Amino acid sequence: MTARRVTIEVGVVVGRREIGGCFAGSFRTPAGEILTGPFVLSSGPPSPPAPPPRDPFAPPGGGLPAGIEPPGVWLQTRSHRRFLPPSECRFSPLDRAVFSLDAVVIGVNFHWERRERQTFQGGLTVRRDNDGLLTAINEIDMEDYLASVISSEMAATAPVEFLKAHAVMSRSWLLAMLERKDRESGGGSAHSPGGVARGGGDGRRNGMDGDGHRNGMDGGAPAAGEGEAGRETDEGGLDSPEEIVKWYGREDHADFDVCADDHCQRYQGVTKIVSPQVREAVDATRGMVLVYGGRICDARYHKACGGRTEDFANVWEGRSVPYLTSVADGPGDFPSLTTEAAAADWIASSPEAYCNIADTAFLRRILPAFDQETPDFFRWEVSHEREEMEALLKEKSGIDFGELLHLKPLRRGPSGRIVRLEISGTRRRVIVGKELEIRRWLSPSHLYSSAFVVDAEKDAGGGIRRFVLRGAGWGHGVGLCQIGAAAMAIRGFSMEAILGHYFPGAALRKI
Repeated sequence: MTARRVTIEVGVVVGRREIGGCFAGSFRTPAGEILTGPFVLSSGPPSPPAPPPRDPFAPPGGGLPAGIEPPGVWLQTRSHRRFLPPSECRFSPLDRAVFSLDAVVIGVNFHWERRERQTFQGGLTVRRDNDGLLTAINEIDMEDYLASVISSEMAATAPVEFLKAHAVMSRSWLLAMLERKDRESGGGSAHSPGGVARGGGDGRRNGMDGDGHRNGMDGGAPAAGEGEAGRETDEGGLDSPEEIVKWYGREDHADFDVCADDHCQRYQGVTKIVSPQVREAVDATRGMVLVYGGRICDARYHKACGGRTEDFANVWEGRSVPYLTSVADGPGDFPSLTTEAAAADWIASSPEAYCNIADTAFLRRILPAFDQETPDFFRWEVSHEREEMEALLKEKSGIDFGELLHLKPLRRGPSGRIVRLEISGTRRRVIVGKELEIRRWLSPSHLYSSAFVVDAEKDAGGGIRRFVLRGAGWGHGVGLCQIGAAAMAIRGFSMEAILGHYFPGAALRKI
């Protein structure tokens, strides 16, 4: 267990042919040019995969063959347009200059997805891939990165003890992820970043890239292992259903350390208010991490558990992580919700959980503005006409179920989150898991969580007219419940107590 480098690279904009922004203050290129003001970086048309061979009898001459574009980028400023080779696509601030980027996407594929202009401190590097797509990377001091993360994940006005707990947790997740990348690149045992299992005779397991949320879709994942194998016929049928089990992790980014969205950790530069309390929280916990068994913890978190957190094994690969086990989000010992009856009673109730907050003033204090648009995070309800659900499932899964007959939970975790769901229609019967894949299939974006019960409303003839899903919580439910932890801080709990509650058995250590 060692401390990592002081600076990290954050991928802020990925896969664009053009990136616009503004240098507020002076930035220097490696060639010594000083830039300020608005800029546009573009790549032009993509390059062919390889240049044609040069005619050995052609007269000598410099430059690339006709039609072949060099791998740099075009820079447009107020005064000129010129080509930058890859070695010059780095812009370093002078003094305390900052830069802004336009149309940065946040909340990718979630119900709050939008584009914002965001402002960043530190350096800017732009890289172009072989398809002509650009990636904007922010090189930033790790502690400044953490100050932005906890101001982007939650509001900078949240209680200080909560902000301190979040700083330790986010630092732990980041360093654990970077240490894992080092181990794997150094020849250690490799793990795929996500998993998928389709039931089959050979029981094969395949690695799969996925987009996570908050350290693994709703959270950036640790090294993921193998998926859970199921049984299937050739295509799945009504008598012997196909089983599709996937989990989504935080794949290793090739061009940078972490991305800037929920898939890793929210990082929105200095766009959000970085309050004195945030800087105090980061400075007071500098170098502090959570450890278990001599290693830095892969500390997961989510927005609201709904009353009880979930076991790691029910969301990602099927292995036990002792400090990521289900705990009650409250002062009492809430029941385990693995049965349908227990889950139904729990979701219909309003227990005195830490994250059961209806005080709008408190929520404004702890949540970013766009998270405040989701007030029904503790208990929620969505409904679809049967035909709408059939069309949604066909679009999201690629499977035509025919007339939908039922949505039947087969297995739940202790938080009530469904791990395996049977979807049955007149043409196909499929068992789907894990929790994020269930959330993807049953929503145009994602359901708030997979902790829900299904009510199939019928028409006068006894046929299903509508499916109503009543649920609890927001996110995968593993690790720290952000709203619950903020409520604990308001009640007087210390950083140590908050972290000890959500990460049982983990210890604080300064590295």
